[in-house]
Amino acid sequence: MKITADTNVLVRAIVGDDARQSRTAQAALSNADEVALALPALCELVWVLAQGYNISSAEIAETIRRLMNGASVLVNRPAAEAGLSFLEAGGDFADGVIAFEGRWLGADVFASFDRKAVKLVEGQGGTATLLT
Repeated sequence: MKITADTNVLVRAIVGDDARQSRTAQAALSNADEVALALPALCELVWVLAQGYNISSAEIAETIRRLMNGASVLVNRPAAEAGLSFLEAGGDFADGVIAFEGRWLGADVFASFDRKAVKLVEGQGGTATLLT
């Protein structure tokens, strides 16, 4: 069976704070022929792990890389790597994904009120504008 893992399945499998659900989530992921990791689920996962469980960005990045490197995992790797690049540089995973996808869709400029996100886009060779 091929599954798309919802954020709550990923959280339960990773955090293990509910023994029954954690076992169920881990079994679903390991028994699947393929596991699709949707970008919105990864964005939510980063937020939940950071805000809800106070897990460091480095640990979150390592966890996502382990998930992505699973043999049966399907993910938009370039977009996820862009998110990880932002996360590891002290920024927001979702901003990296958004900036990447915007460029992929043909946008010329990343526009944001977020100074850090604009600086990270520019630091990675992209064009960005800070809205005020």
